[in-house]
Amino acid sequence: MKIPRLLQAILVLAGVYGGFVLVFDVILEQVIPSSLLNMYMFFVVAGTYMVFTFNEESTEEIVAPIKALVEDPSKKMMRNVVFLVVPLFFGWFTFQQMKPSFEAPLELRTIHPAPPSAVKVYGKRYNLLTLENPFRKFEKEDPEKFAELVRQGGAVYIKNCQYCHGDKLDGKGPYAQGLNPVPLNFQDIGTIAQLQEAYLFWRITTGGPGLPKEATPWLSAMPVWENFLSEDEVWKVILFLYDYTGYSPRSWEHE
Repeated sequence: MKIPRLLQAILVLAGVYGGFVLVFDVILEQVIPSSLLNMYMFFVVAGTYMVFTFNEESTEEIVAPIKALVEDPSKKMMRNVVFLVVPLFFGWFTFQQMKPSFEAPLELRTIHPAPPSAVKVYGKRYNLLTLENPFRKFEKEDPEKFAELVRQGGAVYIKNCQYCHGDKLDGKGPYAQGLNPVPLNFQDIGTIAQLQEAYLFWRITTGGPGLPKEATPWLSAMPVWENFLSEDEVWKVILFLYDYTGYSPRSWEHE
């Protein structure tokens, strides 16, 4: 028994779709993003249409059942059923695609991932649980010297960091929109105001490559500043970040 041309096309599309799901979900045990699946299926549908309408005879054969359903008076009942079922199906499908999901993402991204207990940079090993900014003490001991250190940190920031994080530290630098994710807004109470200076030292010196697994799937674009800035410059930049935003770094004494 010959399978109608239109049914052949439908079976091909269903088979390809099922194949994608089978390969990714069952064999590879990976969830294929819906946007990627939709893109694949668009090309599959376009290719199937070109193959099944290659010549005039094939086109007439695939269109004939549709034409008969619409024009044949004896198929009135079937036509009414199809015209009812098809819109309902696509309405349900669209609703399922658009409705909000309350399930957790497949892979959570932590904005402030937990730092390691220690980090090795500048040829030395630092204990991040006890590490402190060596210049912070001058805030009380020598305010004049502290102000100069902040100024030096600001100069380093403008020269190296403002292109991404912005001259107002709001994450809106001239390169910001070209990055994914965009740079952090240090003016936001949820960023450096919640962190210790040792944390910033770790993040700045090790950059995006130093992030742990829980920071994926959107890794930071920040370079490894250990390769470009001295240890003192990093600490001075940290002083500047807190001074400019008006926040105070968290410390063990305040926990």
